[in-house]
Amino acid sequence: MKFISTRGGEKVTGAKAIVQGLSANGGLFVPEKFPQVSKNELEEMLSLSYPERATKILIKYLDDYDEKELLSACEKAYAKFEGGDPAPLVRLDDGVYMLELFHGPTCAFKDMALTLLPYLLRKGCDICGIKEEILVLVATSGDTGKAALEGFKDADGVKITVFYPSEGVSKMQKLQMCTQEGGNVNVVAVKGNFDDCQTAVKEIFSNEEYNKKLLEKGVRLSSANSINFGRLAPQIAYYFSAYLDLVSSNQIETGEEIDFTVPTGNFGNILAAYYAKQMGLPIRRLHCASNSNKILTDFLATGVYDTNREFYKTTSPSMDILVSSNLERLLFEISGRDTKLTSKRMSALKSEGKYEITSEELEKIIQTFDGGFANEETCVEAMYDVFIDTGYTMDTHTGCAMKVAVDWFEANKKDETKMVIVCTASPYKFPQDVLYAVTGNDVKDSFKGIKRLHAATAMAVPKCLQNLRDKPLRFTKTADSKKLFEEVLEFLK
Repeated sequence: MKFISTRGGEKVTGAKAIVQGLSANGGLFVPEKFPQVSKNELEEMLSLSYPERATKILIKYLDDYDEKELLSACEKAYAKFEGGDPAPLVRLDDGVYMLELFHGPTCAFKDMALTLLPYLLRKGCDICGIKEEILVLVATSGDTGKAALEGFKDADGVKITVFYPSEGVSKMQKLQMCTQEGGNVNVVAVKGNFDDCQTAVKEIFSNEEYNKKLLEKGVRLSSANSINFGRLAPQIAYYFSAYLDLVSSNQIETGEEIDFTVPTGNFGNILAAYYAKQMGLPIRRLHCASNSNKILTDFLATGVYDTNREFYKTTSPSMDILVSSNLERLLFEISGRDTKLTSKRMSALKSEGKYEITSEELEKIIQTFDGGFANEETCVEAMYDVFIDTGYTMDTHTGCAMKVAVDWFEANKKDETKMVIVCTASPYKFPQDVLYAVTGNDVKDSFKGIKRLHAATAMAVPKCLQNLRDKPLRFTKTADSKKLFEEVLEFLK
């Protein structure tokens, strides 16, 4: 399997795509073609464990990796998850299921990929004959940073720097990152929002002078953001696994179509579902859920992507994004894989903050996608209603997805298609906001919030969050978004 850039000019192996992260011209790597999973293959996967299922999906893309080694890496990665099943499916109501992706080491869905990415990256270097030290650069809106730090801590031949918006993450997310252990890790707060962090990191990747300076130091750049296909590929697997769990529990028949509702900021999580559909997984519709930063909702309604709008800081910070990088991969597909047109649109986004697709392209998109959003008030209402009706507790991002799913059901009352709502973080990562949503009580201290949320819900508190209170702060630096390369060089001294 070869990988090509959405902006043309490169064709590389899977290992090279993962090690490089981003193409030289700033484009994103995509598979040259989508591998297919037949109905027979689906049925054969029913009896497999999650690591085995993930390996079957990944090897279809990463055929330059050894399948036995890949399986061993998946088993080691997913053994770090609490409860035995990394991606359990919980039945909420008739036809509605919650796909819980927050049982990993950092209590967020990013763990599903970032526990495995260190292996994919290190092995990719070996396959490509790369001897230089790898520097992983990460821009985070909250969850990716901690998951990447935890995944790469003390990894041989790898260093990692994470940039996060100084006022754009929750208290718990900030504590998780700034207390991170490991001798090869670095965390820097950035003045601005996530888009500022992401733009600066992309600039470092695409700047020839910066890369030359790093190579002189014996360092190569790579990414742990979902712009890296090595982040995206493991996420495809849990959509297959959720479908297989529905079949094995006799909720659906093999071949029956289902829907997913996905809380989405950078468009990576829902794009993985789209890739699963392209591979043959029977997905009917993908419901794209946003918060008050509803740029994706507006795009799916109009075909116009316009970042020239107010930016909101919300209680679902991982979705506080106006530049959804992975949308480029979808644009590439619906344009007929037109690299010149994709490049032109990304240039317009950079220079003017907007672009527009054709009505024919929008029609292609809405055959699969629809969008909705929840503001702060309606997110709280959705979380409260589900908690009162079923006793199920969800985080704020999943609350946005629940609001969108409820809106869909109310508008399509006769729709009997099974719906899976993707739960992206533990409620304990946002204890004060979740506590307020389910009880109306407001506390200022995160750890008091955890204690009271546990009392109200009886949900087990993840050990990794319980222990945060006693960890010393290691990283307290704040930098300007225009000076992040200087921070990189300082870290490499």
